[in-house]
Amino acid sequence: MSRLRRVPGRDPRAGFRAEGRDCTTSVPQGLLKAARKSGQLNLSGRNLSEVPQCVWRINVDIPEEANQNLSFSSTERWWEQTDLTKLIISNNKLQSLTDDLRLLPALTVLDIHDNQLTSLPSAIKDLENLQKLNVSHNKLKMLPEEIAYLKNLKGLYLQHNELTCIPEGFEQLSNLEDLDLSSNCLSIVPASFSSLLSLIRLNLSSNQLKSLPAEISRMKKLKHLDCNSNLLETIPPELAGMESLELLYLRRNKLRFLPEFPSCRLLKELHVGENQIEMLGAEHLKHLNSILVLDLRDNKLKSVPDEITLLQSLERLDLSNNDISSLPCSLGNLHLKFLALEGNPLRTIRREIINKGTQEVLKYLRSKIKDDGPNQSGSVAETAMTLPSESRVNIHAIVALKILDYSDKQATLIPDEVFDAIKNNIITSVNFSKNYFCFRIVELKEMVSDVNLSFNKLSSISLELCMLQKLTFLDLRNNFLNSLPEEMKLLIRLQTINLSFNRFKMLPEVLYCISTLETILISNNQVGSVDAQKMRMMENLTTLDLQNNDLLQIPPELGNCVNLRNLLLDGNPFRVPRAAILMKGTAAILEYLRDRIPT
Repeated sequence: MSRLRRVPGRDPRAGFRAEGRDCTTSVPQGLLKAARKSGQLNLSGRNLSEVPQCVWRINVDIPEEANQNLSFSSTERWWEQTDLTKLIISNNKLQSLTDDLRLLPALTVLDIHDNQLTSLPSAIKDLENLQKLNVSHNKLKMLPEEIAYLKNLKGLYLQHNELTCIPEGFEQLSNLEDLDLSSNCLSIVPASFSSLLSLIRLNLSSNQLKSLPAEISRMKKLKHLDCNSNLLETIPPELAGMESLELLYLRRNKLRFLPEFPSCRLLKELHVGENQIEMLGAEHLKHLNSILVLDLRDNKLKSVPDEITLLQSLERLDLSNNDISSLPCSLGNLHLKFLALEGNPLRTIRREIINKGTQEVLKYLRSKIKDDGPNQSGSVAETAMTLPSESRVNIHAIVALKILDYSDKQATLIPDEVFDAIKNNIITSVNFSKNYFCFRIVELKEMVSDVNLSFNKLSSISLELCMLQKLTFLDLRNNFLNSLPEEMKLLIRLQTINLSFNRFKMLPEVLYCISTLETILISNNQVGSVDAQKMRMMENLTTLDLQNNDLLQIPPELGNCVNLRNLLLDGNPFRVPRAAILMKGTAAILEYLRDRIPT
């Protein structure tokens, strides 16, 4: 009978005491009874100022119902029921925990985040089976040395406390895989951290670190390192030897140089925005073979090297708020899904092109490569055709770039001559932005993959659009739309849709049905809710921009959308997550939401 096995330091007669009366109001008997069967007890958000004795003694005392019933069915044999393995007492008002904690030696999960704890009891060492300990959002000033006894601990969450140092022996947590020390008062990371050889994720953001120990490179399994919002001026060159590193966050520090990463072959995301980096050279880029996201915003870069084309896997590049005056045309050969250039004194590319978005910028840069090529000849008269409407169509763009650009004409319809101009040519991209017409596009249904209908004052979408089965990119921003037709689910290749600056009050239901979607941009609308359960089924979705909407609350279940790399929520009236969480980025937001999912 595992329930009655002897626990060191307790009265052997304790098992025959009746449960204390302190539980009758704070913890319903039915909840305790269910916990004895499931091994799990959730007391989150019950306004508790202390943990009732009956909780500590749930596997020690005879349950009250046993004193009232002398015959037991198979489901009521309390002496055969399981020990408590998971205890959640988060979101309460606990200021301390007693040594009675040792009465629950079978615990594998202890979650006490969002309380007012200033310390942990030394009895924590008796929880030898503990695998996950969440003490985040408390007031801990130090950790007990006894925490080193938790040899089976895999996840330790200490973010948002007041820790100034790490206790000796901490490196003995040899099975630790996930460690969050963010938002504390740490000024030093001990070199002994290098002994945490099982560590996969390490979050040190929002501390007061001026340096990292070179020994950190010994963590050969580390995949995710977050050092955002510290005082780092340099990064130890040994960091480049971390072969398993996939995500590295160094935002909001004092870095003046971008580190080189010759051994980080698996690095997928590098975030070094909001530093003081002045130069980006080939030596900084040549080893980033697997990089998907490169964040260089808010630095002092003056140029981008041609070697940027070495980053053939790059999907997101943020260069906003630097001192860049020109871009290499070769940048257009990258397969970027997102390129941010705002806040740069660019002279070689017109503002109106930048405002049209990533794909337009890339097409423009590609066109400049061709225009500057050795075989380029002909005058404007040979590369443009004058139509009866006195509008011009760029034949060179049609033939060489497969682009039909009939934008900014303020037209109410597209002349037939425009479609005559593209006969016998394959068109993959259409730009009809800044007009006033209900578009006509059915002639292109067999080939077009990229459509721009922004700034058209559209109040509805023609079903013609739903016939474009090769469509991958759709720009509908700055219109008067408040709904999308259900027939859009036929767009089985759509990857990116831009619905910003419209009149949507909810995320269009049809979007949940388009499984290929990777990017949804729906900022600056009136969206009041999202269906987190349906969104979780969108396995390809990596970017969701919900900025400047009317979201009063963010569903915690959104935290389960683990494929999201970019979740933008600024400018909404919700109270949680707090601004400090939003500033830490998508991974921190998702973790915060997951921690608040009711169990």
